Amino acid sequence: MQQLFTPWRYSYITANPQDSDCFFCAAGRQPDHPEGLVVHKARHHLVMLNLHPYSNGHLMVAPLDHLASPQESGPEAQAELWPLVLKTQRILDAAYQPHGFNLGMNLGKPAGAGVPGHFHFHLVPRWNGDTNFMTVLAEVRLVPEDLRHSRERLRALFAREED
Repeated sequence: MQQLFTPWRYSYITANPQDSDCFFCAAGRQPDHPEGLVVHKARHHLVMLNLHPYSNGHLMVAPLDHLASPQESGPEAQAELWPLVLKTQRILDAAYQPHGFNLGMNLGKPAGAGVPGHFHFHLVPRWNGDTNFMTVLAEVRLVPEDLRHSRERLRALFAREED
């Protein structure tokens, strides 16, 4: 049996949810933190890289407020969400030229929400043939781009769109 060492995941798997802050809320308070994964902050939402991505450029759009569902958002935040999702998809398309996307959200633990108390919308770029033997046979995903490099590349593209 092959062993894969993933020391960067240790703090994630040993964290006690009662002891730790919501990582979306923490990211919203410090969007420019050099170790953070936020690529863009809008008035009501942030866009950040997934720490455990399915593929390169796996982004999440989440509200700055700790809300379990988009229905709990105010009218201004609701009006901001979908245009921000579309902008994020456009930027991912420019950055990675994927052949397709998985887009969506899981609301509530029974639906598969990893953070049931803070809703977030996933955008996952996909390419023809990206389901390779590692995922199928070894249940391992290959993500060739470092998250910090992804962060800087995507932050630059969001900043360019603001001009």
